[in-house]
Amino acid sequence: MLKQSLQFKLSQKLSPQQIQLMKLIQLPTQAFEQRLQEELVENPALESGKEESFEYDEYGETSNADDYDDYEGERIEAEDINIDEYLSNDETPDYKYQANNFSDDDEDNSMPFVAGVTFHQDLLNQLNTFILSDNERDIAEFLVGSIDDMGYIRRSIQDIVDDMAFTQGIYTDEATVEKILTVVQELEPSGVAARDLQECLLLQLKHKTPTDAVALAIDIIKDQFDAFSKKHYDKLLQKYEISKEQLRKAIDEIEKLNPKPGGAYDGNQKPIEHVVPDFTIRIIDGELELLLNGRNAPELHISKDYQEMLQSYKDTNEKSNAQKDAVQFIKQKLDSAKWFIDAIKQRQETLFVTMNAIMHYQEEYFLDGDETKLKPMILKDIADLIGLDISTVSRVANSKYVDTPYGTRLIKDYFSESMTNDQGEEVSTIEIKKILELVIGEEDKKKPLPDDKLAELLKERGYPIARRTVAKYREQLDIPVARLRKKI
Repeated sequence: MLKQSLQFKLSQKLSPQQIQLMKLIQLPTQAFEQRLQEELVENPALESGKEESFEYDEYGETSNADDYDDYEGERIEAEDINIDEYLSNDETPDYKYQANNFSDDDEDNSMPFVAGVTFHQDLLNQLNTFILSDNERDIAEFLVGSIDDMGYIRRSIQDIVDDMAFTQGIYTDEATVEKILTVVQELEPSGVAARDLQECLLLQLKHKTPTDAVALAIDIIKDQFDAFSKKHYDKLLQKYEISKEQLRKAIDEIEKLNPKPGGAYDGNQKPIEHVVPDFTIRIIDGELELLLNGRNAPELHISKDYQEMLQSYKDTNEKSNAQKDAVQFIKQKLDSAKWFIDAIKQRQETLFVTMNAIMHYQEEYFLDGDETKLKPMILKDIADLIGLDISTVSRVANSKYVDTPYGTRLIKDYFSESMTNDQGEEVSTIEIKKILELVIGEEDKKKPLPDDKLAELLKERGYPIARRTVAKYREQLDIPVARLRKKI
């Protein structure tokens, strides 16, 4: 039996405009500029103009707030366009604005990168300096093609022999390939074409100027690689009947080597990503000052040509269907341009208000740069302060950088969980990690401290945390276990 019934329920859905606004807020400065250029290309009713001053007060409000007096209620909601609103005779439209910033960032130009020779092409160029037969050169070039970006050949010789036969029609044997491999291993950077780390280090040591320390280092890597990698120094001292000073010199030679020779090739480096800070924090007369990068506050206005087209339509007595379609298109573009201008203004205010709250929440840290003074701070703390959703704060924190007197950092790095110390005070996990780093830095490297001992020392300093928590924080700091921190 079929039944029909009515059911009422409340549901909240984001409008397309709200979704686009969230995406705009998430964009860092460089990506925002690209999005802005795309909008200018797609919407002919939107134009950019000469920048003017536009200031924020402490709460992120604009000093020119009345310049956009129709900016009320749900700001990103599109409404029917009042044509007269776009026909103002004002030379300077009301919706022009710009962030209060130093002008240096407005003049930033893109930096060109040199087009260098690739790692593999450089190896092939070097190969041309060797006297080889046609068959030997084919094998050598195939071996070069088998080298990965780190400089290693990760395949067995038998696999390479089979691959050349099936794919290149080159028939040879393992002995010949081994012979040609020694030629390829003469190429620069030293250590290239090794099949494992041990061979890579040996190749580099053999290229060094012979000394007693180098000779000992070669013997250690060749015959006692496992003991060396596990830092069993006592075993090495006993095996070679040498002094600690002699072993230390040999280890120094090994530590100078590059375990990834391909990664050191200049032409193989990826272009450096230049971070453009979205905010700048300065200390002026003992007070913090927050600046929003001026490139986040472009000046936009409605196209004058579109205004004139609307005026022509108003002045025409007879309106054809074609004209009605045209003006409908114009209204749509004007509506979109008006919304985009409003959305950018709302983006500016959201960014500034959020970072301003973070700055004042961590004021003690920003004034002197001591990371142990970073307070526990989660997204909800800031969201509650400024009355925004946690997801909005997250979008700002996860993708924006701030330039401070102590360096440029991702904003999310200032967020951390809390832990209670032995005084019952809430302290940041960042503070605990900093203390852990200091404790490890002060340890005797001949007898590095295991995690359980580190936990005891932290407890003595007022941070009662478990050994497994110490291990977790140590790994997050990229600090190896005690055995691998040992020095002779």
